[in-house]
Formats: sequence, C-alpha cells, structure tokens
Amino acid sequence: MKFYENEKEIEKAILVAIQKYGETREKVNEYLDELEMLTQTAGAETIAKIIQERDKPEVAYYVGKGKAEEIAQLAEMNEVSLIIFDEDLSPSQIRNLEKLMERKILDRSGLILDIFANHARTSEAKTQVELAQLQYTLSRLTRAWTHLSKQFGGIGTKGPGETQIETDRRIIRDKISKLKEKLVKIDSQQQTKSAARQNLSKISLVGYTNAGKSTLLNLLTNADVLAENKLFATLDSTTRILQLTKEKKVLLSDTVGFIRKLPHNLIASFRSTLNVVREADLILHVVDLSNSSFTDHIEVVHKTIKEISAEKTTELIIFNKVDKVLQEEVLDFVKRHYPKSIFISASRGINISSLLEKINVALEENIKTKKIEIPINNYKLISEIHNVAEVLSTEYDEEKVVLEVKIEKAELERFEKQYKIKFV
Repeated sequence: MKFYENEKEIEKAILVAIQKYGETREKVNEYLDELEMLTQTAGAETIAKIIQERDKPEVAYYVGKGKAEEIAQLAEMNEVSLIIFDEDLSPSQIRNLEKLMERKILDRSGLILDIFANHARTSEAKTQVELAQLQYTLSRLTRAWTHLSKQFGGIGTKGPGETQIETDRRIIRDKISKLKEKLVKIDSQQQTKSAARQNLSKISLVGYTNAGKSTLLNLLTNADVLAENKLFATLDSTTRILQLTKEKKVLLSDTVGFIRKLPHNLIASFRSTLNVVREADLILHVVDLSNSSFTDHIEVVHKTIKEISAEKTTELIIFNKVDKVLQEEVLDFVKRHYPKSIFISASRGINISSLLEKINVALEENIKTKKIEIPINNYKLISEIHNVAEVLSTEYDEEKVVLEVKIEKAELERFEKQYKIKFV
C-alpha cells in the first residue's frame, strides 16, 4: 500500500473531514492537523483541508456530491493525486469517489496501515502489519463485485464475478491463517527468551504517538532507540534493564504509540508486541503536556489499554515536555485533576530522579507479601503460583502446603477470583 513508486517524488494531498452536529470547528481542525502529520509521515504534502458541516456522512460520497465535485476541481487545478478522508470509508464510497474524482482515495485506516508498513523493520512488525493490511482488504472485498450485477445485470454478471471474489477471499483468508500461525511462533519464542528474567519486575511505557516514550527509554537505560519527531517512529517493542536503585533492577519496555481511531485490526495483529503492556507490573503513561489535546490523548490511551485488557494494571501518568509549557494554568489544571502524576522533560533530563523514586514506590505498593494454604494434591495451582510469584517460604504437612509469596496485586486478585481462594 505505497502512495508512489518513486520514493523521491512528493505527492500532493487534499484532506477531507466532516463537522458533525455537536462538534466544534476547533476540534475538527485538531483532527485534520493530526491527519496532516500522518500524511507528512507517509511522505505526502498537504495542500488543502476541506471541512463540510453535516449531521452524518453522506452514504454515496461521505461528503455531499456537490462538495465532492468541488474537491475534484480543486485537485485538478493543483495537480493533486491523493484525497485522504479522516474517517473510514465504505467500499462503495471509495468506488464512487474514485470514479468521480479520478484520483487515489484513502481513508484514515488505510493511511495508518501504509505508515506502519513503511516503518516496519523486524520480521515480527512486518508480519503484524501484513496481517492487519489483509484483514483491512478482506473487509473491503465483501461488496467489491456486487455493483456489476446491480448496474448491468444479465449475461456476464452472474457466475464469474462471484467466482473471482470467492477466490480472492480464499487466498486472503489462507494468507491470514498462515500469518497468525507465524505470529504465534514468534510470541512463543519471545516468551522463551524472557523466561530467564521472570524474577525482575516489568514496567511498560505507553502513550499517544510522539509523546516522548523512546526518548525517556533512551535516557533511563541508554537504549539508543530511534526517537524522532514523527508519528509511529517506534513499532517494535524494545526491552532494556533499568537500574532503578542500587539494589534493584527492573525491565523497562517501550512499544508502539497509540492514536485516535487506531484500526482495530492493527491492535489485534500487534497482540504479541502489546504483550509487554498486558504483562507489566506497572504502566508508565507518558503524556505530551505541550500538546493542547493532551486530555483527549489520555482518553485514547486509556481506551486502548482497556481494549488490550490491561486496565487493572497500576498506572503512573508522566507529563513530559514540561519545559515547553509556559501557561501556569495548564500546570495548575494537571495538579488538580491528576494529583498522583509527575512533570518531567525527557529531552532535558528534568525531574528524572523524582520519577525514579515514584516508580520505585509504585512498584513496592503493587507487590503484596501474602500467605496461602493449598491442598497438597492441587499441583496445578501450586505450579501456577510459582510461575507468577516469588515464593519466600514453603511449609508442608500431610494434607496441605503453606506458601509465603510476594505477588503482584492484579495477579493476587485474579487467583482469588478464578480459584475462589483467599490470601492472608
């Protein structure tokens, strides 16, 4: 899904959005500004942004037909080859727009997938992106051929079209199955590699894309991870050892940034990469405080964390780029609404020692020392506790075993709920 064959050529693009009832023009402009950053990251230049006020998208063209014709004329006058829409389009909308405008039509998900494809470096990332692209394509094949019978009917529109689309579907589904199998193997290999470090606490960096996670990872661990002022500069998870205190080492992982309307297929295909978030003892949520939409970004990240079933993990919100914030009222707002958070600047090393102290305290609060009695013949439960907790002591008698363990709070709650047992 590349925009152009010659990588030196810079394509011109027009961005399109609708302002729905209840939305402010300021908010829609923010969305288009973000779409412009995505467009720039993909390698194209934005020459115009079009907004139409509508209660809901028009069924045939997303915007009204008159507005679509107006966009087509603007594209013709400015030699624009690409029209990008800020919402996902239906297959019929894409076909209608391509026919009317005679230009390439791309929706938000298609643009993000293209960026991911260009930024994927490792075998795992490339496999994950290819899987998401195929799932995206499959959903748009569903009605791709039905327009032939509707428009023309009769001879030549019954069998072959249906046969061809079923063939395409089968090929894509077979490829999807193989990619899923490949990702399962990659996931298994990663778990084997990390098994030797199970005794270390695990911390995961999350945040809206371009919040400064990779810069913070580099600062804390000398990781030398690529940190660019670009969306989705990081796709692969990177794990390094962080010397938290003189006595304590932990594992710190960085992974792909989140974004508004991140395609669901992309989240699903990146399951193995996002395991570092699900398995974390502590989530460090990095927020770009200099971005005026930082509260919206927090909501997007929380929604994505919930979607990957990591919402119960202890979270520390880190407001980054504080050196770029001059408005005192912004700092006062954050202090009132996020009292347990911390202000830092990863690029300038501001307040990092306080951050490390907060991380250490959060980890200590998250680990509980408990005792539990288990029937001596319940080998499965005993083995599972050994896998997820640090066993401090073991006492046996004829009928039961008493384990004293250090266990992460979320795991403790899971055991109590799943096995109907009680730690004391």
